[in-house]
Amino acid sequence: MYYNNDTIVFSDGQWLKASEAKGSLYSQTLHYGSGIFEGIRSYDANGEVSVFKAKEHYERFLYSAEKMHIKCDYSVEELTALTYELLDKNNLKDAYVRPLLYLGENMTLHTVDTVHLLLCAWEWGKYLGDSLLNVMVSSYERPNPKAVPVEAKVTGHYTNSILATTEAKAKGFDEALLLDRNGSVAEGSGANFFFEKEGILYTPPLGNILPGITRLTAMDIAEEMGIEVREEYFPPEAVKGADGAFFTGTAAEIAGIGFLDGSPFRLQWEETIGFRIAKAYQKLVRKPHSNKKLSESKWN
Repeated sequence: MYYNNDTIVFSDGQWLKASEAKGSLYSQTLHYGSGIFEGIRSYDANGEVSVFKAKEHYERFLYSAEKMHIKCDYSVEELTALTYELLDKNNLKDAYVRPLLYLGENMTLHTVDTVHLLLCAWEWGKYLGDSLLNVMVSSYERPNPKAVPVEAKVTGHYTNSILATTEAKAKGFDEALLLDRNGSVAEGSGANFFFEKEGILYTPPLGNILPGITRLTAMDIAEEMGIEVREEYFPPEAVKGADGAFFTGTAAEIAGIGFLDGSPFRLQWEETIGFRIAKAYQKLVRKPHSNKKLSESKWN
């Protein structure tokens, strides 16, 4: 589903067919999970391709690389230009873009000087689908921020996400909601979390979560709507019986939640703030954005 015989990728300065691109079996990223990536979406905006918040995504990409002591010889501007070229070469408009920095051959636990850049893209629908989600509180916690930089998008961090999702699916749920080490709600396996009560949105603060770009976009939309957003720690019990809840993420976009541990939310999804934000988000991402002339961003 990710590529075919005609798919083109960018690999270490070259445009290659995906079927011809190669990587080492002795990569430190493959063996130990030390690598960084991004998830970016492009949209058909009135017939033109528009990469949504390319600057924010690539700033976070370089930040993640810095936190993991991985060098990157490309600037935000260069990565953005390459992304548009990638989409053009593959004749894609509505697409998911995956930039990846992975490391060279090294079986030690030291930093690695050889770094490889891969850019690839494919058509991908909403990661969590269009139906309301049945979510469980996971037995797995988010990683301790004193153990790893949880604010960086690191390949190895996602073993935690895979475990949480696998557990949820095995128990008949659609998705997992992870807590932090103190028992407060953190985020989903691959998306940030919001719930609403009496006209106010609540979301966990930064510190134990990935600083999501879609999360911040949803907060900006809420502010424009005059909706108060509170960044607070809260237990899962505070969520159950609330008016509504949703996940945010580039792959998931805005995904409504129907149940948490079997407990339904009070309002119908179409009556919630989350539904209004989801509608506004779809309009926003399909507006032309002048990513080639990058403006200031505030991803974190």
